[in-house]
Amino acid sequence: MKLLSFLTLLLLTAAANAQPMPFRNKALPVADRVKDLLSRLSLEEKISLLGYRSKAVDRLSIPAYNWWNEGLHGVARAGEATVFPQAIGMAASFDDRLLRLIGDAISTEARAKYNLSTAAGRREQYMGLTFWSPNINIFRDPRWGRGQETYGEDPFLTATMGSAFVKGVQGDDPRYLKASACAKHFAVHSGPESLRHTFDAIVDQKDLRETYLYAFKRLVDSGVESVMCAYNRVNGEPCCTGPTLLHHILRDEWHFKGHVVTDCGALDDIFERHKVLPGPIETAAAAIRAGVDLDCSDVLQQDVLKAVETGALTRQDVDSALAPLLRTQLRLGFFDNRTDVPFSGYGADSVHNDYHISLARTMAAESMALLKNENRALPLRLDSLQSLMVVGPNAFSFDALAGNYHGVSSRMVTFLEGITAATGPGVHVEYDQGCDYRDSIHFGGTWAASNCQATIAVIGLTPVMEGEEGDAFLAPHGGDRTDLGLPAAHIAYVKALRKAIGGKPLIVVVTAGSAVDLAPIAPYADAILLAWYPGEQGGNALADILFGKISPSGRLPVTFYRSTSDLPPYSDYSMKGRTYRYYDGPVQYPFGYGLGYSSFSYGWHEQPKKQVAAKDTLTFSITVSNTGARDAEEIVQVYLEYPDIDRMPKKELRCFRRIRMVSQGSSFDLRLAIPLSELKKWDPATNQWKVYPGKYRLILGSDSRDEKLAADFTIR
Repeated sequence: MKLLSFLTLLLLTAAANAQPMPFRNKALPVADRVKDLLSRLSLEEKISLLGYRSKAVDRLSIPAYNWWNEGLHGVARAGEATVFPQAIGMAASFDDRLLRLIGDAISTEARAKYNLSTAAGRREQYMGLTFWSPNINIFRDPRWGRGQETYGEDPFLTATMGSAFVKGVQGDDPRYLKASACAKHFAVHSGPESLRHTFDAIVDQKDLRETYLYAFKRLVDSGVESVMCAYNRVNGEPCCTGPTLLHHILRDEWHFKGHVVTDCGALDDIFERHKVLPGPIETAAAAIRAGVDLDCSDVLQQDVLKAVETGALTRQDVDSALAPLLRTQLRLGFFDNRTDVPFSGYGADSVHNDYHISLARTMAAESMALLKNENRALPLRLDSLQSLMVVGPNAFSFDALAGNYHGVSSRMVTFLEGITAATGPGVHVEYDQGCDYRDSIHFGGTWAASNCQATIAVIGLTPVMEGEEGDAFLAPHGGDRTDLGLPAAHIAYVKALRKAIGGKPLIVVVTAGSAVDLAPIAPYADAILLAWYPGEQGGNALADILFGKISPSGRLPVTFYRSTSDLPPYSDYSMKGRTYRYYDGPVQYPFGYGLGYSSFSYGWHEQPKKQVAAKDTLTFSITVSNTGARDAEEIVQVYLEYPDIDRMPKKELRCFRRIRMVSQGSSFDLRLAIPLSELKKWDPATNQWKVYPGKYRLILGSDSRDEKLAADFTIR
């Protein structure tokens, strides 16, 4: 009997040991799993998990993990991947549906790379599933080098595109995140780049709420898993230790449930450069208390234990910081059986496949904005084209395709390659670099251009001339630009080309991630096409537009000012006199501008009601007719003008819709709706949101200064 009891006890013990620990039991609620794992970790182990280079906990079979991964416009810095257009270019598409598909493609490739690398025992930086994208800062000033990473100057467009990207990246599985997205940089962060580690952005509550925080709130409401706090201070408080942004607004007001990560080295800045706290221990304690969970440096891993030992933090504070990180990892399936995670079967065939390449080509084509097309110089007719000259330093440039925060691809198609492939072997095509970025005297290719029917000149900027501090090493001011000018050598070269070729067509393609002054070249170019940094399919997309396979349909997500002299000082964060919302002076090209190969007219189908209540939704419908001679797509933009009250925007984008290919001579009926709660403004007197009663004007057009239809209504 004793032997039987002993054997029974052994069997029961073995059965108990065979049961997974509760934190590995996917049938339990996530909160219970987090609680169980916290109970099993020592204080030292918990602290080791608070840095982006998360340590392994071998006794619990928890591997090391690197949280730092980039996916702004494709999986970046991680080998073969699809390189989509830079974010500012994708914003120019005004196509949130397509951007969501691209976000989904990015997380598919990320899952495949993660599966392949972890199966090989590699847990490298940039090969994980936690992406520090998108950048939803407002591109308030064209001098900011990192503006190319954003979705432009408008909060509504930024929020709509950013939400679509997040939903695509994170997926819609009810249990698992496909990957984790991150809204950055929280908040009020848009240069000067050279001062970002010390700068204090002074902004009042009205601009803070209506402009700088609007997109962050929308992304939180859309379920973004992570928020990154910025380097700078806002109204004296460091973004990563001050209570206002992270605690009062993000957690208490918005009820954010995800995790907060610092920008890389931001905690070091607080005591070394901002000098608002005496040292790393005080900074680590302040960051944890404010709501930081993950540190992109090693301050938390090195100094939180000391803060606990001195009483500046409690063990419960550490648990509160770690819990959101564990919740994210559980939602990514890190502690579940591989077969239970629906994305575990993704492999090499999920990376840079034909479908993803087609998405990149479509988005690149949709992003390019035609700014001038005199005498219908475009499209060029392939059936009568005998010879073509392609020139310019960006015609065969990787950088001019890739933008910053880019991946790499084995099939990058430069502008020259795309044009050459489209024209085929029966057309005489030549290429010459023509000029560099500095020499305004010595040029090449002008004689050859004079012997060809038409010339395509690809000029402009690259991401080493505008971008992040340190990365844009040729930028004149720490990554930023000091003016809106094109390189002087490029302007001189365009003039030399015009002189050489006489009246033959000269098509200028400009690459850039921001507004540029095109006035010096406009008189010499028959057509100007802004290509942004269009990604790996930029060459094919350009050829599709040049030769009329598709009509250009990109729209500017930023105002093209005439000069920086039209702007307030760069370091001034007040919105007065900035962006189309608060500036109505003369411009080169307005926000939302872009030409096509066809024309459209709008007509009312159903006008909005004249009298509405603040709780209502404004509904209306229009008929959009293609009155031109070619099939084309149209982007309907809906703006609101507000009652004449102090500090109201001059107008604001409040709805937009890309209409898929409309055949020439045909019409499309479109029904639109705007919740009037979207018209709320911050009331400084009460420090509350308010929908102001009064007379409003609804304007529909093709850009912010176009008015095809208008209707007045009153909110009671």
